[in-house]
Amino acid sequence: MEQTSGSSGVPLDVPHGTTIVAVVFAGGVLIAGDRRGTSGTMIATRELRKVYVTDEYSAVGIAGAVGPALDMVRLYEVELAHYEKIEGVALSFGGKTNKLAAMVRANLAMAEAGLVVMPLFAGYDLHAEDPKRAGRIVSFDVLGSRYEEIDGYHSIGSGSTFAMSALKKTHDPDADLEGAVRIAVEALYDAADDDTATGGPDVVRRIYPTVVTITAETGAVELPDAQAAAVSEAVVRDRAERYRRSG
Repeated sequence: MEQTSGSSGVPLDVPHGTTIVAVVFAGGVLIAGDRRGTSGTMIATRELRKVYVTDEYSAVGIAGAVGPALDMVRLYEVELAHYEKIEGVALSFGGKTNKLAAMVRANLAMAEAGLVVMPLFAGYDLHAEDPKRAGRIVSFDVLGSRYEEIDGYHSIGSGSTFAMSALKKTHDPDADLEGAVRIAVEALYDAADDDTATGGPDVVRRIYPTVVTITAETGAVELPDAQAAAVSEAVVRDRAERYRRSG
C-alpha cells in the first residue's frame, strides 16, 4: 500500500497489513490472513500476525495501519473478557459485532488522518437455528456500519479484489474444515500473485498464512503451524505443476 499522509501533508511511514479472507463451511467458519506488512513500496515485515482469537467463539482479522489495528484488536479482546467476567455470560453474536462496530466508529478521526483500520469478524453463533450454518462473517466500513456477508465468504485488504474473485469460484458452504482451509489458502495465494502488498507462502523462510477455525466443538483455535505449512506447500506444488503443464 502507499504511504499515508497526515493532516500536515507529510507522508507517514506507517506499516500496513493485508490480506484477510473468511470462509463459512459446514459446521463452522474460518478466517485467515497473509503475513506481509508493507511501508510504501518496502516490505516492513514478513511475519506480521493479522488474525487473532478474540474469545471462545470469535476471531478478528485486521487490515490497514498496523499500530492502530493491533491496539484495536487487543482492546477488543479485553472488552469481551471484561463483559464476560462482570456479567457471567459471553456477549451474544450481535453484541460482539456491535461493540467492534463502535470501536471502528471511534477511530474515524484517525481514519480521516490516513490511519485507517479495517477489521473482519468471524464467529460461531451458539444460538443459530441451524447449527450447520452457525458460522457467520461480518464486515465493517470506516463509519462503523456492519454488514453480514450472506454469501458465506469475504475478504478485506489490498489483495481483496483478487481473493474475492477466487472465493467466488471456489467457495463451497458444504465443504469440511480441511476443504475450507484449502479454499482460503488458495484465495490468499491468488491475492499474492497479483498484489505486491500481499505475501504468499514463503517455503524458504517457512512463513505461512495464519488460519483460525471456529466450530461448536473446538471453539476458536489457530491452525497448528505444521498443518498450515502442509496445506500451503501443497498449494505451491499444485500451482507449480499447473504452470509446468501449461508451459
